[in-house]
Amino acid sequence: MKALRVLEAGVALMTYTHGCSDAQNKVAVITGATGGIGSAVAKTLSGTGYRLVLSGRSVSKLNALASSIHTPSVIVAGDLQDASIPETLLSKAIENFGRCDICLNNGGILEVGPIETIDVERVCEMVRVNVEAAFRIAYVFLKHFVGQKSGHLINISSVLGNKVRPTAGAYAGTKHAIEALSEALRIELSKSDVQVSCIEPGLVRTGLHDRWEVHPSQLMNIPEPLLPADIARMVLFLLQQPPHVRIPQLTILPKGHEI
Repeated sequence: MKALRVLEAGVALMTYTHGCSDAQNKVAVITGATGGIGSAVAKTLSGTGYRLVLSGRSVSKLNALASSIHTPSVIVAGDLQDASIPETLLSKAIENFGRCDICLNNGGILEVGPIETIDVERVCEMVRVNVEAAFRIAYVFLKHFVGQKSGHLINISSVLGNKVRPTAGAYAGTKHAIEALSEALRIELSKSDVQVSCIEPGLVRTGLHDRWEVHPSQLMNIPEPLLPADIARMVLFLLQQPPHVRIPQLTILPKGHEI
């Protein structure tokens, strides 16, 4: 069954219902679901029974993803710079599935370059998406998790969340911001059953580098970058730990990534 409606805020929503049972009765919201990591996580979590709310900018890509997974899902198409998106995502989880257990805070963009040629307007857009939008999502979902006394926020950061390299200082700065917020929130919630984790990937083969003339795997001599499925396994690893185990940061690098 499929139903499409457009919200006043310009957000397209579609609900997909499949015939599979949801063994775990868990619901996850995934931002950046049309990208490599988000899509891989959606497929992995669906394979273990999670019902999903999938967010991204492309309706067609969200439709294709939702059609490919095996558990009920809702898609919400919109720009993360829209301040109403976090509340919309949470409300759709509650309205359609009656609960929300996980938020994968994954949406983001990448802009790097030398001082002489970097696109400053694109850098500022990156800050709005990677920091402002991510912060909004974090606080909206954590407030809900605190109220229900359970939940797990997983922020997709980067190895550059605690390191830097030339030409990537602005991007690293956005990830440093995510790391700082995550650590403070983790400490604040450390005695509760609400968890906050950061995954810090090294080079992953995703669409983030589609605009590059030379892929960073060649520039950095990394013949086998991580795959989105590698990050999806790490997300599942975090979620499968017993409640008393906390993993604040999880760094995953490909072979040969010197940093």
